[in-house]
Amino acid sequence: MARNSFFKFKQFTIQQDRCAMKVCTDACVFGGWADVENDEHILDIGTGTGLLSLMTAQRNKNAKISTVEIEAEAFSQAKENIENSPFADRIEISHSAIQDFSSLEKFDCIISNPPFFQSDLRSPDSKINQAHHSDSLTFRVLLSAVNRLLTETGKFNILLPVDESIIFQELAEKSGLVLIRKLTLFHQNGKKPFRSLMLFLRSETADNRLISDDLFIYEEDGKTYHPKFAELMKDFYLIF
Repeated sequence: MARNSFFKFKQFTIQQDRCAMKVCTDACVFGGWADVENDEHILDIGTGTGLLSLMTAQRNKNAKISTVEIEAEAFSQAKENIENSPFADRIEISHSAIQDFSSLEKFDCIISNPPFFQSDLRSPDSKINQAHHSDSLTFRVLLSAVNRLLTETGKFNILLPVDESIIFQELAEKSGLVLIRKLTLFHQNGKKPFRSLMLFLRSETADNRLISDDLFIYEEDGKTYHPKFAELMKDFYLIF
């Protein structure tokens, strides 16, 4: 996906010139896949440009969405994107670390596309490091926040690289969360999977049955969008 200064969707536009994490295909897939449609009170942890909050607001016409972003310029850019969208009256953004975030109500649903690279080489850009690396939001810190802020019957959606998702799932299960739905994302058939999209429930409400599926972005020619990808993105991408 081209990294332009903005990315235009069917119902909103993402400005991203001041944000280290640009709009990317896997985040868009996550925004279309996450289980958010029947929830009233939703939290987006580490919103970046505001993409996931805006996709969630488009999919769920009744939800009130709270979103948290620690990096100053990303917060400013997300605030701009939200204010210029049709959903501004339903999204509230906080400039805060999730450890310091508090809410009078707990959330029916939490979504997060967190920093995840724990061992990759660092970038000279500190904003990119904060966006990509887990130092500022470790998996344990994230899980602690989820358990603190999620209702007893709430849902937690997360996007991670495949290897990181294995580590996260083990930690999540130790914290009392159970994986009930998973989507493995591939560029195309024959390539290695590169992202895992996961839905967790508290162990008390999960039935321990895992629904697992795969999604290919492209057909085998590497150029034509796969029909299932096009179906998932048709309400958002201008090309469909």
